[in-house]
Amino acid sequence: MNLMLFGAPGAGKGTQAKFLIEKYNIPQISTGDILRAAIVDKTAMGMEAKKFMDAGQLVPDSTIIGIIKDRLAESDCRNGFILDGFPRTLAQAEALNELMENMKIKLDKVISLNVPDELIVGRITGRRVCSKCGASFHVEFNPSKKENVCDYCEAELIIRKDDNEQTVKSRLEAYHTQTSPLINFYTKMNLFIELDGTKEVNEVTKDMIKALL
Repeated sequence: MNLMLFGAPGAGKGTQAKFLIEKYNIPQISTGDILRAAIVDKTAMGMEAKKFMDAGQLVPDSTIIGIIKDRLAESDCRNGFILDGFPRTLAQAEALNELMENMKIKLDKVISLNVPDELIVGRITGRRVCSKCGASFHVEFNPSKKENVCDYCEAELIIRKDDNEQTVKSRLEAYHTQTSPLINFYTKMNLFIELDGTKEVNEVTKDMIKALL
C-alpha cells in the first residue's frame, strides 16, 4: 500500500499515520526526518542538502527528490510506504510522479484530511509540550492533570515558539497557496480522497479504512 497523507499543519496527519504504520506495517516517510537522517548518515544527497542548509538556503527540489529516491529504495518500503509532508507544490508533485514512474512504483491513494482553519488554529495554539520529556498535551482536548505540569515527569509544560496564532495563520496561508493545485493534480489521476478531519480520531480512522478498501 503506497499512500500519501495530505492536509494542513494540525489536521491530524501524524495521528492517522501511526495507525496506518501499525495496520499495514509500512514506514512513514517525512521529508524532514529523512533529510536529517541523510545528513547524519553522510549520504551523497545528504551532504549536498547540508551545503544549502549551512548557507541558510532552501534545499532545492532536485536534492529532496534524490533523498526520497534513496529512501524508497530501502528494503522496508517494499510492502509500501506513507508519504507525509511532500509534495508541497505542483512542481514537486510532478517531479515525484516522474521519479515513481522511473522506479516502477505506483501511488495507491492520496488521503486528505479536511479541517477548517479556525479549528486548526485552536488545535495548535492550545498545544502544550513538556520541556523535559516532550510529551504533548492540549488545554482543551488533552489537558494535563495539573495545570502546566507534565503528567509523566512533572516538568513544566511550555508553548512551542511556532505554536502562536500569527505563525499558525501564516503557515496555513502558505499551505493553501502552495498545495491547492495538488488537489486537481491528484484528482485527475483518480487518487484523491478527502475525509472529514473534524470527526473524532477513531471515526476518521474508520473512514480511512473504508476509503482504502
